[in-house]
Amino acid sequence: MTLKFLEKLSQDFSEILNDKEECNVIIEVGQENKKIFTAHSAVLRYRSSYFNKELKNTVPNDDNNKIIAIANISAQIFEIILKYIYVGIIDPEKMDTRTMFDLMIVANELEFGELSDKLENHLIESKASWIRTHFTFVYHSIFKHNTFQNLEKFCNDIIAKHPSIIFESTEFTSLHESALVSILKRDDLQMKESEIWDYMIKWGTAQNPTFPEKLEEWSDENIMTLKTTLQQCLPLIRYFHIPNSDVVYKIKSYKKILDKQIWNDLKQHLILPDRQIKSIILPPRLVLKQELPARMIELFSTSINKEHALMISSWIDNQTTSYSSKNNPNEFQLILRGSKDGFAPITFWDICDGHANTIVVTKVKGTDEIIGGFNPLAWDKTKTDWVKTNKSFIFSFKDGNIQNSILSRVKNENKALWCPRDKDKYGPIFGDCDLILYSVVSDFTQDSRSRCDNRYICYEKPIRTNDFFSIIDYEVFKVVKKSI
Repeated sequence: MTLKFLEKLSQDFSEILNDKEECNVIIEVGQENKKIFTAHSAVLRYRSSYFNKELKNTVPNDDNNKIIAIANISAQIFEIILKYIYVGIIDPEKMDTRTMFDLMIVANELEFGELSDKLENHLIESKASWIRTHFTFVYHSIFKHNTFQNLEKFCNDIIAKHPSIIFESTEFTSLHESALVSILKRDDLQMKESEIWDYMIKWGTAQNPTFPEKLEEWSDENIMTLKTTLQQCLPLIRYFHIPNSDVVYKIKSYKKILDKQIWNDLKQHLILPDRQIKSIILPPRLVLKQELPARMIELFSTSINKEHALMISSWIDNQTTSYSSKNNPNEFQLILRGSKDGFAPITFWDICDGHANTIVVTKVKGTDEIIGGFNPLAWDKTKTDWVKTNKSFIFSFKDGNIQNSILSRVKNENKALWCPRDKDKYGPIFGDCDLILYSVVSDFTQDSRSRCDNRYICYEKPIRTNDFFSIIDYEVFKVVKKSI
């Protein structure tokens, strides 16, 4: 019989972590606001292959301590890592989801494979809604490392069914090559092949910003450069399943980036489709049946998830508790999405003019924060005055977390909303700048002029501490009662 005292062992090691007398390693974490941690070389060497290599390559200082600097990790994350090294315990439920995701990335970088794998699977199994809400960020992050295979498959399964979530994203052209290749390999990618071709050319061209804007002005060197840029993607296009008209009007202009055999076979296929060709013909992509009606698809938004929508819906109806998916009487219908329709302020007024009962939702750049407001009345681009209502409200979700939400209802109904004169700079305005989308360059993503001004409170309370912000995307939804 073997007696195990692992709990006592873990407790003793946690005491060693706090014992500064025998520490002989100093770890400097962070870049601007550095924080110093101390540790024991014996523990680090046997618990971490990363630190084992670092310690071998580090010369002790005059005090016989080895100093290791890690600039790209926050002190908060490293404190969790250090506790894991000594105690072997991580409690994901005691940290917010973004911290958990960052911890997974750091654990991978520091070669803690077991911890990284556990967190990756926990995110997929328990935090799928968060991944969907922050999809573009997650997708770009995992392909910087190319080790999160389960998350890659999870995300690619979503993209295959809903390709617009990536292809229509403002960050599509900054997608890592390996990410684009992994998408193009999918047999079930729900896009027309000619559209896939268009986006591939768009991505390839964006990687070469010095190219002339007009294709007619491209040199042979430009063409060869594009061919090299797309060398991993070109073999994945299903050329022989593209309509003849698209071959002529879309592909012909770029024929020099194709292998000669492919182009010759394509020309032959246009004229004699039944004659055998030499090129390998990839199968057509599978067309999937839509299992749910469009309004039930969870990926209805790039900014909020279904939990956010249920809470906002309950606020509209003055409910004291959030609706569940079974008793929610409201449906959110997308009117405008910045990443698709553009971020110019006038675009908001042109598209939303005449729409009542709308929710404006923004994602703040550099954070997971969500900010928005509800207007029960119709937006009117011809007005240049105050709009009176006692039913509007503004809100925020700090870190995108519904537990960290702030609801602020209008208290000065005479100044609930403002319709500005200069609509090429001003978007929606709630109160006297309590929430305002504003840009002097006619692009909400390009400057930090949008704000929640705490000095002018026409609503019950401010919804964020910081004043100015810029956004990475915003959406406007029309809220309608579901048909029975």
